[in-house]
Amino acid sequence: MTSNDRVITVLLADDENLIRSALASMLSLEADLEIIAEAADGTEALAKARALKPDVAVLDLQMPGLDGVELAELLAREVPDCRTIIVTSHARPGYLKRALAVGARGFLPKTATGATLADVIRRVADGGRYVDPDLAADAISAGDSPLTPREADVLEAAADGAPLEEVARRVSLAAGTTRNYLSSAVTKLGARNRFDACTIARQRGWI
Repeated sequence: MTSNDRVITVLLADDENLIRSALASMLSLEADLEIIAEAADGTEALAKARALKPDVAVLDLQMPGLDGVELAELLAREVPDCRTIIVTSHARPGYLKRALAVGARGFLPKTATGATLADVIRRVADGGRYVDPDLAADAISAGDSPLTPREADVLEAAADGAPLEEVARRVSLAAGTTRNYLSSAVTKLGARNRFDACTIARQRGWI
């Protein structure tokens, strides 16, 4: 890298400390990438992005508070020069479509290599886009999900029949809010109950 080359500033947001630290260490080896902030949840990431205005924010899909898609939507409005990339270990087709709709510029699985992520950061910083080909194919074949990201999260958390209070704990929401999300998901899917809703959503690749 020469003195005239651009250094891309990056914010990392992931509630799994080990994964976030590993990503930070890996990306810091790239001469043209600078990790200027890390965040353990969506709310913290939003505050740091507002203050530091990174070039690129790499966001975990599932985080407490604001999830990656919700955060990408807010950043598109409030920090428009910060481009967003979402990484996930739960690649639901519905999330991909929602992420792209709200302005995310990249979407890839956590199984991607460090070199791939670094290249995607560069591409997105230069104004391009990147969607993992396998995730894109799955999204096309699955059709459009009527569920919001939160409804999908809550429905998946309830799939094993856990009590409402346990489901609420898993998704970091109040019990009443969790019940409302489940009820909405059941209604949207035309299901008999939450278990039927889980079956329908899984068959269609939405959770």
